[in-house]
Amino acid sequence: MDSYDIMLYVSYALIGFGVLFAVVMPLIKSIDNPKSLLKIGVGVIGVAVLFFVAYSISGDEVLPKYAVEPFNLTPGASKAVGGILLTTYILFALSLVGIVYTELSKIIK
Repeated sequence: MDSYDIMLYVSYALIGFGVLFAVVMPLIKSIDNPKSLLKIGVGVIGVAVLFFVAYSISGDEVLPKYAVEPFNLTPGASKAVGGILLTTYILFALSLVGIVYTELSKIIK
């Protein structure tokens, strides 16, 4: 193993620790205030509902060139990717609407 491999594994471990602390520490902090957990739960459930709506709308078509090696794309995987993309597009549009609304309300006030 070279030093590059060792540093790569160390960076993977640090990223893992960072993700772990980014998830666990707010949960520990929110034990003092259970209402904040309710808000987080509502947000997670809202995104999950949005994903399942987008998943049900998305198509499962796969072109023949993507159904064989090296892609091996199945209709289920195509539908999941379509659902994720639609969810991303909807969340992006909602964020833009929120930004425009916030700026317009600042101008009016």
